[in-house]
Amino acid sequence: MSDQKNREYHLKGNTNATYQENFKKHPLLNKPIHTERPMKIICAGAGLSGLLLAYKLQRSFEQFELTVYEKNEDVTGTWFENRYPGCSCDIPAHIYTYTFEPKHDWSRTFAGSEEIYGYYKGFAETYGLHKYIRLNHRVSGAYWNEDKGTWRVEVTAVTTGNTFQDSCDLFVNATGVLNDWKWPEISGLRNFKGALMHTAHWDTDVDLTNKSVGIIGNGSSGLQVLPAVHDQAGKIIAFLRSSTWVIPTQGVEQRNYTEEEILKFKNNPEALLNYRKKLETRRSSLFPLFHNDTEEHKIVTQKLTQMMKEKLNNPDIEYWLIPKWGFGCRRFTPGINYMETLGSEKVHVVHGGITQITEQGCIAENGQEYLLDVLICATGFNTSYAPRFPVVGENGKNLAEDWKTEAKGYFGVAAADIPNYFTLLGPNSPVNNGPLIAALEAQVAYILKLMNRWQTEHIHSVSPKTEAVEDFIAYKDNFMTKMVWTQNCRSWYKNSSVSGKVTALWPGSSLHYIEALVEPRYEDWNIKYKGNRFVFLGNGYSQTESDDTADWAYYVRNSDDSPFIGRSKWRKMITKSGTLPGGSRLPQDCIIS
Repeated sequence: MSDQKNREYHLKGNTNATYQENFKKHPLLNKPIHTERPMKIICAGAGLSGLLLAYKLQRSFEQFELTVYEKNEDVTGTWFENRYPGCSCDIPAHIYTYTFEPKHDWSRTFAGSEEIYGYYKGFAETYGLHKYIRLNHRVSGAYWNEDKGTWRVEVTAVTTGNTFQDSCDLFVNATGVLNDWKWPEISGLRNFKGALMHTAHWDTDVDLTNKSVGIIGNGSSGLQVLPAVHDQAGKIIAFLRSSTWVIPTQGVEQRNYTEEEILKFKNNPEALLNYRKKLETRRSSLFPLFHNDTEEHKIVTQKLTQMMKEKLNNPDIEYWLIPKWGFGCRRFTPGINYMETLGSEKVHVVHGGITQITEQGCIAENGQEYLLDVLICATGFNTSYAPRFPVVGENGKNLAEDWKTEAKGYFGVAAADIPNYFTLLGPNSPVNNGPLIAALEAQVAYILKLMNRWQTEHIHSVSPKTEAVEDFIAYKDNFMTKMVWTQNCRSWYKNSSVSGKVTALWPGSSLHYIEALVEPRYEDWNIKYKGNRFVFLGNGYSQTESDDTADWAYYVRNSDDSPFIGRSKWRKMITKSGTLPGGSRLPQDCIIS
């Protein structure tokens, strides 16, 4: 919208004289520059993203009201929901924390879900975040009101099913992408008379002792649950529809930390910091492996192929499990003890899909029926990135419908024509490009910078320009042509398709993403004002002059310690460029060592 149309829109037919009279009476003209107005925010989801948003708002802002609606009975999102046997993170625990909030006493390298849940729940309690959170409440719709410049948010109480309306100035969708778990689309699923479970909805009352257990799927959860239930089950039928790269260690051994190591990390924060930095650097060093046809990629593919063959020691399983597509096309997982367990006498591997589920078991593509007492579906999530509820913006645009085929977001944080709406870990975020949590923190910081302008500059609304989003998508699509993610493998990076567009991943490394989000490109945003855009200048006085306890000469100092303005010097300063030896990071060593 042009500046003139913007002004005309907000004048609503008023005469110029009326406009000038209203302008002269504006309350901000009697207050100092950048006077903060009350800011009401609603966030959907109290997982890692929602908790981080609440913490950062609390740390950096005043004059705000925040409500976080969480559908579960407790916080932490996926780590509250996923409690299946063997469930753990595929990122070393010491770097699966907020970068500013280390934990010295992780029990092992790749922590289990209960320990991760405990960390993030403890974070919420430490910083008093529960005062913002309403548990057992699900956002079921969000509708933008252009005249008021506010969101009407529909909320459903999970325990009663009753709905009510709330409103806010700014709405944040932090529901994530791996939260809407799905059953396999196989005929007869509900006819099964045995115990039926999904890994994301585990029934702890089901006893697997000496039972015949079927497991569908060999993604991350399938690779973890098979070794975990092996000793308890009497027999396991592993249905493998597709191949997958199984990474035994990711260059980091799965082991328990010793008491001496934990005590060292507790008493020597610098030693813990150095260890975390080492793990984080290894994670960043992986990115070159995701480029097609590079020497590094060929070396890792050859090494992994040989390693999988040695561990499987079964030509038939090797043929079906080892991919023909390149390493990294799908998300890899440590797969600890998975290949060894496949070779167990207890485990029978069935190749190909399942054509039908019966009352007693599964009929495979080979025509044979396998009788089961328990059927475990490790079949993943709905990964379309379309919101799970209506998000209706300008001109009735419903993002839930618009993104069903292809999610076209802006830098993972927003959507065109959806004002004052932000996403955390939205489409094309760096969810497997390198370090994740640091990138999430960059997203929150970026969004809060926009919120800060909204609060202090009398802005009506902000949203990315359509042309900016289209340009970004064009750049992203062109970049992806040289990446392994576009190879013909079925992946949630491509909305569970084989050859669709890569909608999940950022076109670059995680460090590339962090630098791209250091400051908003305001020229990419539609910024609408409530009347005269300069009323925020106020009465000609600064905020400092209204504070008798402040230093009114804060800028006078003995030396120039100001941050560098030039991007190159700024980057070298914050990254301590020149302090480490170069040329020592071999990406293939971060997978196999």
